[in-house]
Amino acid sequence: MTAAVAPPAPGSHRLAAAHIGVAVAAFGVASAMGVLQGLSIADVNFPWRSESLYYLSVTAHGVLMALVFTTFFIMGLGYALAQATLGRITGRGAGWFAFWLAAIGSVAAAATILMGQSTVLYTFYPPLQAHPLFYIGATLLVVGSWIWGGVMIASYRAWRREHPGVPAPLPMHGMLATIILWYLATFGLAVEVVVMLIPWSLGWVATIDPVLARTFFWWFGHPLVYFWLMPAYVVWYNVLPRAAGGRLFSDPLTRMVFILFLLLSTPVGFHHQFADPGISAGWKLLHTFTTYAVLYPSFVTAFTVIASLEVAGRLKGAKGLFDWIGRLPWGDPLFASVALAMLSFTFGGFGGAINAAYAMNSMVHNTAWIMGHFHLVLGTTVALTFMGATYWLLPRLLGRDLRFPGLARAQPYLWFLGMVLFSISYHIAGLRGLPRRVYSAALSGADGARWHGLTEIAAVGGVILFLSALWFVIVVVATWVGGRRLATPATFEFAVPLRPVTAPGVWDRFGLWTAVAIGLVALAYAWPIAHLLMHPRFGSPPFKPF
Repeated sequence: MTAAVAPPAPGSHRLAAAHIGVAVAAFGVASAMGVLQGLSIADVNFPWRSESLYYLSVTAHGVLMALVFTTFFIMGLGYALAQATLGRITGRGAGWFAFWLAAIGSVAAAATILMGQSTVLYTFYPPLQAHPLFYIGATLLVVGSWIWGGVMIASYRAWRREHPGVPAPLPMHGMLATIILWYLATFGLAVEVVVMLIPWSLGWVATIDPVLARTFFWWFGHPLVYFWLMPAYVVWYNVLPRAAGGRLFSDPLTRMVFILFLLLSTPVGFHHQFADPGISAGWKLLHTFTTYAVLYPSFVTAFTVIASLEVAGRLKGAKGLFDWIGRLPWGDPLFASVALAMLSFTFGGFGGAINAAYAMNSMVHNTAWIMGHFHLVLGTTVALTFMGATYWLLPRLLGRDLRFPGLARAQPYLWFLGMVLFSISYHIAGLRGLPRRVYSAALSGADGARWHGLTEIAAVGGVILFLSALWFVIVVVATWVGGRRLATPATFEFAVPLRPVTAPGVWDRFGLWTAVAIGLVALAYAWPIAHLLMHPRFGSPPFKPF
């Protein structure tokens, strides 16, 4: 029922473990920054509360959680899966160089944020200007991730030369699609940061074009969501059915899903720019179509993974229509984390469809609804999956038993409870007009009364989320420094599909699909960007409100 891989030589997972360690550290700091925001919006007068601290925490929470935590975790997961499925990491020295490059860049960027010199709200939106070291540090993080992608591709190509006519291991198939997507997405970010933001922040140019910069950012910004989600799906497809005691429902559907995400998740950025001038309605409509098209692989994922879990329940003796759900291992922290993440994504996906519709987007744009939606997608679907995967990875990477297993079992449920309170409250408050990114909900006078109770509930949810995050960090640190050495090394075991694929198919033709994906990106962005460059461009000087 499972594909088991023999344990590798001691020390072979140090590179993966180092990345996971940085990810957990960034997650811990970001969680502390997050709870400060929730308390501030609810007008809880904690020590040092101020406008400057609030907006600093918005930037720190967004950058550390959405960029540093996710990128380092995905790189660590990728190395672990490459070692487990391919039996190698080709270019380990380059991998360590990339690790230190990305770590130094992350620390540099975070330091400027925490010193109050880079309050740009995570989205790199000019004319808000950060310290040059913030942009340079972010660039080093991205360059480090590019090198990681090269190491992963080189490892796969070396394996492929030794295994002609064999389909790519399914976990690696998903990671390779993720890497190609990352290269396509970060090209737009690289143009914005290197060509526009760094020279502007250094004073080499006096003004910047905000609309053009926003366009390059959203070239990157929405595919970033799928850079988070696709590794989460790797866990859902390959690890979750094994943890449930079942089998993967379909290998070909899984491979198709990852290729469709690669193709469809980049040319979608204009649905974030419905309110921006300079981009015609026709191009915004095209990006709306591709945004809705990307829902299809999400629906296929929901069907395939749930079918895999039903297979697990049936194999355990379930006979009724839904009693298989009760046969699943809800006490396993990996299973509970991922299952609750999937449930949250059901609602996050519907919210995303609302955001992509022009008329409904006009109602929720820049309201607290977006905060609620974003935390369902990143804060629960992605973060909870990554936390559960960390519980699964640590014994295999460190050779140590998981400490405080009771805490680990309860932590996903506590996170889910906190997110329900937090997200639902902000969804409702957003529909009632609460603006996004406000230091205090009471600043709107009489209107604040409509939001006050909801922001208090959201603050309670934020405190519960912080407590859950603290439990997670405690389990990880305790396992790292005090976990008992396993007498028998833990192995990586992946679910076997009901009908294994024995030869490479059309979905394994990465060269073909990469070319198609590049063509779609060019189609979606080449003319709109050229059109923006033809406009009269006056530019804006920098603004540093804090």
